[in-house]
Amino acid sequence: MSAMPEGQDPGGRRRRLSGGAIASIGGGAFLVIFIAQNTEKIRLHFLAWTFSWPLWLYTILTALFGAFIWIGLGVLRRHRRRRERRQERRERL
Repeated sequence: MSAMPEGQDPGGRRRRLSGGAIASIGGGAFLVIFIAQNTEKIRLHFLAWTFSWPLWLYTILTALFGAFIWIGLGVLRRHRRRRERRQERRERL
């Protein structure tokens, strides 16, 4: 087997980053810069609890929570589309 040049797919075409990958890299860079500039402790009040956390920790947890929701919604959408396609195939038969 011959080794493929780096950055190319089996068809010989060059691979490129998708728009989502570029946006994720850019968002991650902005998040790192924001965290580096906001290191002071803040006080959070949630219902009856009060927390004293560094702002960077709160920022990371909030970003992770948002990412999990985004991924979860994508999984639900793919599941719904897959179910609709199965139903269409059954109706055709």
